[in-house]
This record gives sequence, C-alpha cells and structure tokens, in this order.
Amino acid sequence: MIRSKFIAALAFSTLGMGAASAADLAPFPYAKAPALSYAAYDWSGFYVGGHVGGSWTNQNWTNTANTTLFGDLVPHQGFGQHGAGVFGGAQMGYNWQASNYVFGLEGTISGMDNSGTLANTVFGARDDVFSWRTNWMATVTARAGFTVNNNLFYAKGGYAGASSHLAVSDAAFFRATSDNQWHNGWTVGAGWEYGITQNWIFGLEYDYAAFQTRSYQLGTIFGVYSFDTKPHDIQSAVARISYKFNGPLVAKY
Repeated sequence: MIRSKFIAALAFSTLGMGAASAADLAPFPYAKAPALSYAAYDWSGFYVGGHVGGSWTNQNWTNTANTTLFGDLVPHQGFGQHGAGVFGGAQMGYNWQASNYVFGLEGTISGMDNSGTLANTVFGARDDVFSWRTNWMATVTARAGFTVNNNLFYAKGGYAGASSHLAVSDAAFFRATSDNQWHNGWTVGAGWEYGITQNWIFGLEYDYAAFQTRSYQLGTIFGVYSFDTKPHDIQSAVARISYKFNGPLVAKY
C-alpha cells in the first residue's frame, strides 16, 4: 500500500515539473516568407551588331543640259526606275532607360546592290544605255521607345546619306562614262527588339529614307550629258542581332 502511494506521488510530481517546463518555453518564432522578386530587363548600355534584309530604291534622273552633238534627250527629259536587292550591314549605339521608357542614339552603315538599266532607243535599239546603282547608305538617328518586360517597341529618325552611281554607254561608238555622288537626306523608321539574354538582343525594323538631288556629269564622245539625279527614296526591312555590353538583369521587389 505504501509502495503504491509512493509511485502515485512520483508520477504527479513528474507531470507537474513537465507542465512547468512547458509553461517556461518561449513561443515558437514565426518566420515570414521571403518577398518574391522578378527580373526586369535593363536596356541601358552600349551595343554593337549586324542586320540583313531587303531594300527598294526608286531612282530618278532628269537631263538638264544636253550638249551632245547627236543627243537623244532634250532638257527636262529623263527616266525613273525601281530596283530591289539584298541589304545588310552593321549598327552601333547607346540606350538610356528611365522606368519603361528608352532613349538612344544609333549609327548604321549598310551595303546594297539596288540597280537598273534602261536603253534609250531614239536612234536605235540600244543607242544609249543608262545604268544606275545604289551602293551603300549610312544613318545617324535618335531612338525612343517603350518597354514591356523584355520587349522594346521604338521609333527612330535622323540623318541618312547614300552613295549612288550613274553611267551611260554609247553602243555605236563603244564608249562608256559614269559618275558617283553622295546624297544627303533623312530617314524615319520603327522596330521591335527582344532581349534574349542580358546581353543578346534580336529585332525587326522597317525604315524609309529620302534624299537630295545631285548633278551628274556624263561625258560622251560628242559632248556631255548633265543629269539631276537622286535615289528618290530607299525603303528597307531587316532582321537585327545586337550584343549589349554590361547589361545586367536587375532584381526588383
């Protein structure tokens, strides 16, 4: 009997000590879940790249001072043609980003082979053959755009210049002559770019450029043709790939 009372007392004592220890324990700390973050593409920085596609030239030339003895054209007569071909080159520039807006400056240089040939048949099937070619074009433009995650939608505008070639050959006397001129002008365009990685950017772009008129002097065996000539406009559509230097992904919260 005494032994049973001792065991019961020991059990109650142990339970009491356990309850007291439990009361002394500090509450289990609550760990707040970490804030979720997402990566926003940063368009700021210097970039270089290349582009390739197609272009279309509308070429016009008008005779202004025909001094040839047997000239086939009189002043104010002329021609117009359309030529298309592969268009490609390089671009480089710098972007500044403020919130979802991007502003930048860009320079491009592009080669092309838009050309055409026209035979003047006044004195025969191929009496005087005129040919022209747009060789290459350079631009310096400002860009402004709006970003949606890794997408940039932008417009651009600024200076454009083009190198053009005009030639005439006289089939009867086996003589040919040519002239090359640089035409200043302007360009506008629009495009879309996508940040594939923090450094590599892919894009598509369309541009329209128009140019000034220049005087070309084409001498023949009998005298000189003087033409007011210009690539009336050049339109191009290209795919672009660029590498952006020091372009980090910035974590925003």
